[in-house]
Amino acid sequence: MNRKQFLAAAAVLPLSGAAYKLSKLHNFSTQLENTSKMPVLFLGHGSPMNAIEENEFVQGFRDISKKIEKPKAILVVSAHWETRGTFVTAMDMPKTIHDFGGFPQELFDVQYPAPGSPELAQLTKEIITSTDIHLDDKWGLDHGAWSVIKHLYPDADVPVIQMSIDYTQPPAYHYKLAKELTALRSKGVLIVGSGNNVHNLRMVSWKHLNSTGYAYDWAKYADETMKSYIREGNHNPLIEYHKQGKEFELAIPTPEHYIPMLYALGLQDKNENIDIFNDQAIGGSLTMTSFKIG
Repeated sequence: MNRKQFLAAAAVLPLSGAAYKLSKLHNFSTQLENTSKMPVLFLGHGSPMNAIEENEFVQGFRDISKKIEKPKAILVVSAHWETRGTFVTAMDMPKTIHDFGGFPQELFDVQYPAPGSPELAQLTKEIITSTDIHLDDKWGLDHGAWSVIKHLYPDADVPVIQMSIDYTQPPAYHYKLAKELTALRSKGVLIVGSGNNVHNLRMVSWKHLNSTGYAYDWAKYADETMKSYIREGNHNPLIEYHKQGKEFELAIPTPEHYIPMLYALGLQDKNENIDIFNDQAIGGSLTMTSFKIG
């Protein structure tokens, strides 16, 4: 091969790689077309121990999965992946992250070997235009994702990707960003927000941690008020939660567990039904409140 032929061949190689990727993305997108609109979930994930315990919350996760057509893929926004900028996992096989301490070895032994989907990650990057989405090959599935999804799909046979929470951005940013994911709902993708609407670990009553239904007055007020807004489709007070008084300040001392709920609400179409489940408080200052949209 002479120099001219070599340069010509070298010039074609990157284009061939790009063309292959575009073809693969097109094929993946085609596979996801023509589905009924998938629902959206917000799951109160609570303690990591819910991954291995049998309780009413675990049963609630299982029950809700029976009401949903099996998705072609899942996109999760978890409270436990905060970044500067927004990232999506783009590896073929995401690792199971045990991002906690002080729990029994049985919990650390849990693996959730669901495949990833670089194609869905790329598609997510393409459909979001308001900000740059970065593809990540290091994170995996943290316990906010796998500890609940394992109860929805225990065979780990549905591809899962995670999208991070940009901690530098205000609540309205996340609510609006969620709307750009709407198209995925009609491509068989189940979008899940995983966190807790009331989550104040510093004020947990440890003696009541296993007493389902025990809530401080402020926690009960915040939870009931949030649910009232959710049922009404009145999202502005939930976006501007910092303006809602002392009870909300105590319920949301830091935003990372609350923000995934805003992602779910941002995906709600007008007049879509809300099904609230696992509607219980634990430990005084935590709630497992979860809901299905659509």
